Amino acid sequence: MISEMRHQPRKLLYRARDPEFVADSAIRAMTYLWDFVSPFEFSVLFRQVQPYTMCSNARLRGLYRAVRYVAEKRVGGDLVECGSARGGSAALMALTSRHLGERRKIWLFDTFEGLPAPTSDDPDYEVASLFTGDCVGTLNEVRTLFERLHVAADARFVKGLFQETLHKSHIPAIAVLHIDGDWYESVKVCLDELYDKVAPGGVIQFDDYGYWEGARRAVDEFLKRREINLPLLRLDYSGRFLIKPTDSSVHNHVRLD
Repeated sequence: MISEMRHQPRKLLYRARDPEFVADSAIRAMTYLWDFVSPFEFSVLFRQVQPYTMCSNARLRGLYRAVRYVAEKRVGGDLVECGSARGGSAALMALTSRHLGERRKIWLFDTFEGLPAPTSDDPDYEVASLFTGDCVGTLNEVRTLFERLHVAADARFVKGLFQETLHKSHIPAIAVLHIDGDWYESVKVCLDELYDKVAPGGVIQFDDYGYWEGARRAVDEFLKRREINLPLLRLDYSGRFLIKPTDSSVHNHVRLD
């Protein structure tokens, strides 16, 4: 705790150094207030999960729209989240699916012990390393949240590093893939192991693309290496998403709204 408090000023200065981030934070504050009074479906679901997530309103709304999109387009597959922390964003996906009358399986991959350490492949390692151990949500806490929201029956909780668990998972197809791994190695292994399992028309959302340089590098390198000509669509300062096309030769310009 003392160590965490000692590093906090440096973390805050790092977050506030970019004017675009500051402006985005102001927008986030306004939408946050709106979602606490709005009667619309997303806002109702948002209020149930907000205490258990660090995702912005825009990124949570992105997941909400992604689940609705794959339901509308009848894209087959499970919901998968890599990096669940306290479980709020995964719970939002599960709740949205239930509201649509679907029963998709949802997978939560996490250490359930906080963020692992970044590596030298992360260009911003010096600052990123200060976040090691952050974003803790224990397996019991996350499972309890899912039970309280009555969506635990469809959930599969997989504890461990992505490098140790993803290749062992038996997921036949993915409709929505939420990658929230922060660091280069974490994001890279998610794409290497899971991209090909995403169904045509499926949605991949990246939580950390605009914030952590390692996450951005992993995504950009993967798309270039695989010659995937898909635009990354912006959700907010950090969040991006893409829709896997049904025709691999077609550039993707589809939006979720």
